[in-house]
Amino acid sequence: MLLPVIMAGGLGSRLWPLSRTLYPKQFLSLTSSSTMLQETVNRLDSIEHEAPFFICNEEHRFIVAEQLRQNNSVHSGIILEPVGRNTAPAIALAALNVVKKDQDPLLLVLAADHVIQNEPAFINSVKQAIPQAESGKLVTFGIVPTAPETGYGYINKGKAVASEAFEVVKFVEKPDLDTAKEYLRSGEYLWNSGMFLFKASRYLEELDKHYPEILKACELATQGAHDDLDFIRLDEASFATCPDESIDYAVMEKTGDAVVVPMDADWSDVGSFSALWEVNDKDDNGNATRGDVLTEKTSNSFIYSQNKLVSTVGVDNLVVIETKDAVLVADKDKVQDVKAIVNQLKSLNRSECLQHREVYRPWGSHDEIAEGDRFQVKHLTVKPGERTATQLHYHRAEHWVVVSGTAKVTNGDKTYLLGENQSTFIPIGTAHSIENPGKVALELIEVRSGTYLEEDDVVRLEDYGVGY
Repeated sequence: MLLPVIMAGGLGSRLWPLSRTLYPKQFLSLTSSSTMLQETVNRLDSIEHEAPFFICNEEHRFIVAEQLRQNNSVHSGIILEPVGRNTAPAIALAALNVVKKDQDPLLLVLAADHVIQNEPAFINSVKQAIPQAESGKLVTFGIVPTAPETGYGYINKGKAVASEAFEVVKFVEKPDLDTAKEYLRSGEYLWNSGMFLFKASRYLEELDKHYPEILKACELATQGAHDDLDFIRLDEASFATCPDESIDYAVMEKTGDAVVVPMDADWSDVGSFSALWEVNDKDDNGNATRGDVLTEKTSNSFIYSQNKLVSTVGVDNLVVIETKDAVLVADKDKVQDVKAIVNQLKSLNRSECLQHREVYRPWGSHDEIAEGDRFQVKHLTVKPGERTATQLHYHRAEHWVVVSGTAKVTNGDKTYLLGENQSTFIPIGTAHSIENPGKVALELIEVRSGTYLEEDDVVRLEDYGVGY
């Protein structure tokens, strides 16, 4: 039995402003109409497997669930990490969840934010690895390098143990350029992909041997876990005591049973805009563009428009990214430094590092479209059959205008329907909620007015998922 374990907890800060803390790159559509999470699930279609386990940060839970619903994807569970503790504990949580059911599947550990353009080669490498994993080996997949890349760790492969599997001599950290060139010339090194295959029981055995503190904390967190809708909630106090370590450091570098299977599948972890430029289709001038873009005498550039027309003239080797609330212009050779901008935003306590202007909720989304002194205007979309939490505000009143669909409004002790072009007023301190009883999306304009308009002016009278 092959059970995929898809880790969806990364932040992708080098892809700001596309990627944000509360909406990171694995949930974005960067190379196709599907998100990276959805692509990770879809590339498994041609191999027999059980419904995947997903592991994500608690604040991303509804994004994962919604994207799986949109993709018609089934799952074995969505494990929520109350705090990030790296890959070794994350994989242990999945292994413990299946072992306690008296199952011992092969865990195919995948990251949700990788691009793999040659999917048949990916599937072939997985099939080549299965006999090794079934025999008790811990398999890692090493990407056949195409350049002296300094942004990846490497795996030094040893003697062959099968036609497409090799002993692991050592794992090495990201090298400098000269060392990376030597690795490439030798033919003995592979990029470390962060993908693995092994029996659940074997991983737990090796974790217990080499880093028992992680296993103990994960066992306690799992024993205290409970189901919540689609989600598996851990015991937060127990998991918080878990060491923060990668699977490479905790297990793979220490075990005597590690083997590596080469994978030549046009893989990228798209850790920067230059990597994203490489994996996207380009025009005759070497430009990769997305959205509403016009170019003139422009070459070798990556230009992404989310909301407005972006035009470039007489430039080369640039990255230009436009979102609803931010614009990035960078030299394509310096994009690793985008993370420094994110750090500046954090130090200034600016919201642009946390979330996009359009914010997604379990019931739909809201997008701020105007703001001034004592007023704020938002565009709300409520999905069919969903509603917001019942809540009230002490510092603002709200005026709602229905643009399309039908709204079921609770306003104090009254409940009534509003159709297109109808409106209602919510006074300060009045309990209220919006529901979409129809079959199509409900869209409305919300105008807030008052002395304080921030999101923390809210008293939730019930928790219907996550409130607005």
